[in-house]
Amino acid sequence: MQRTNFSELAACSIARTLDVIGEPWSPLILRDVWVGVSRFEQIQADLGISRKVLTERLNHLADQGIVERRPYDRRPRYEYVLTEKGTELVDMLMVMTRWGDKWLAGEAGPPVLYRHHACGEITSVDLRCTHCGEPMHARDVDPLPGPGAAN
Repeated sequence: MQRTNFSELAACSIARTLDVIGEPWSPLILRDVWVGVSRFEQIQADLGISRKVLTERLNHLADQGIVERRPYDRRPRYEYVLTEKGTELVDMLMVMTRWGDKWLAGEAGPPVLYRHHACGEITSVDLRCTHCGEPMHARDVDPLPGPGAAN
């Protein structure tokens, strides 16, 4: 199936990001690799994804510089690790997790907790302004045209 190239639709960072991970399997693959499910067979078993789709998604993520293939035996078998670019995408997934925990987890509560390395406490992601450190949410900002905006 031919994928829509969202990066060509507009000068929009959301569209460009969706072009990299905008279908449902990629964020789940990234989650698995992040938590240590890093070999093809492990990812396939965890997600119940077809070999064909998983191969396509992993190739796409590797081509985009999100994951890196590393051989783990003499046969052509690989494990996948996040690159710096991929690790930053996981930061975004943590924000999605916070939203899902708040609005969709129900009475059972969040399925995963996060312990912060620096303080050892269980916590969640909190968006903050990089300049003043105050909380930052959609209602707290005005989107303005940037240098890469289409004219």
